[in-house]
Amino acid sequence: MAIEYNIYRRVARGVAPAEPEAQRAKLENEFVDNFRRGALGAGCIMSAAGASIDATLINCFVQSVGDAIQGVDDNGFPGIYVALLQAAETMRRGGGVGYNFSAIRPRGARVHSTGSATLGPCSYMDVFDASCRTVESAGARRGAQMGILDCTHPDLLEFIVAKHTKGRWNNFNVSVAVTDEFMQAVADDAVWELVHKAEPSPSQRASADIRQREDGLWVYREVKSRDVWDVIMRSIYDVAEPGVVFMSRMNNDNNLRAIEAICATNPCGEQPCPPTVAAISNR
Repeated sequence: MAIEYNIYRRVARGVAPAEPEAQRAKLENEFVDNFRRGALGAGCIMSAAGASIDATLINCFVQSVGDAIQGVDDNGFPGIYVALLQAAETMRRGGGVGYNFSAIRPRGARVHSTGSATLGPCSYMDVFDASCRTVESAGARRGAQMGILDCTHPDLLEFIVAKHTKGRWNNFNVSVAVTDEFMQAVADDAVWELVHKAEPSPSQRASADIRQREDGLWVYREVKSRDVWDVIMRSIYDVAEPGVVFMSRMNNDNNLRAIEAICATNPCGEQPCPPTVAAISNR
């Protein structure tokens, strides 16, 4: 009990400075009393508050990853290696990070600036996985990550089966973001288009039936929606991943849907967030 009381006092003293100065001593005691009655803060709060370490008291983050190597992309999202640096800093301070990698152009898409073709989001996830493996977070834990890809992305099937390769993405939980439209397509046994705004490379266009839709998106591939769903379900059975995130439902049920769009979750999946927004949650 003495050890527990010391922890409660440390945490209470660490969070009390957020209150008006004249009330801090009183509220610190109230925090301690609440802890002794069974209330507990989230993991980062209990481990870091008042501990004199440079750590975050927020457990869960979703960070943007744009379709650029550095700087920002056309939508203002940070480039891939900018996002990697941000994520490393977040994990170093004890936060878990979720990302939606769907902005990254698919494997084989054209890179105009260099006249080359990209390897796609799954390859860049290898880099994020390696970074997480080498960053020890505050409190001597390893970093935690969630990687999400939209059900419309051309590299979806590669993403679904990536964890069948032993040792790949050991520092990621992964999930497919499915929409109501996709689920209806599964129910109807309809064809599903895998699309992206990035232009395919000349070699892709020469060797595949790729076309551009009226909305400007490029259709890289058409697949049977039930076949995709079957691959997801079999992979879950075989290697327990990827998970499924019902992104349409999350956004429809979000009370702040008028001003934000949820794109990913925290590493454990229980806290949906818009990009680059932190959320307090148990971890």
